[in-house]
Amino acid sequence: MSKPSDLIQGTLDLLILKTISLEPKHGWAIAKRIEQVSNEALQITQGALYPALHRLEQQGWIRGEWRASETRREAKFYALTRAGRVQLDKELAQWERLSSAVALVIKTA
Repeated sequence: MSKPSDLIQGTLDLLILKTISLEPKHGWAIAKRIEQVSNEALQITQGALYPALHRLEQQGWIRGEWRASETRREAKFYALTRAGRVQLDKELAQWERLSSAVALVIKTA
């Protein structure tokens, strides 16, 4: 299993942006969705997730709104902003370039 420190620098931001691109989610739900979609290969700790969420919010790429969660507890739900959608597209393009370049090196080295 990968640890957050195993993620390539900047990958966590991409994973968060992609995860909330369809619907707003609170922090715990974001981490669980990443874990679920990655077949539990990626487990994001609170110590990595919440600083990333704060950073993304400060950059204006996501916005948080306090509301009741499915358990009726107050939770901060995060949604993409218009700037966040633009950033998601940029980060996806960068990821495609990087992963293609790594694949080339692995196949030919």
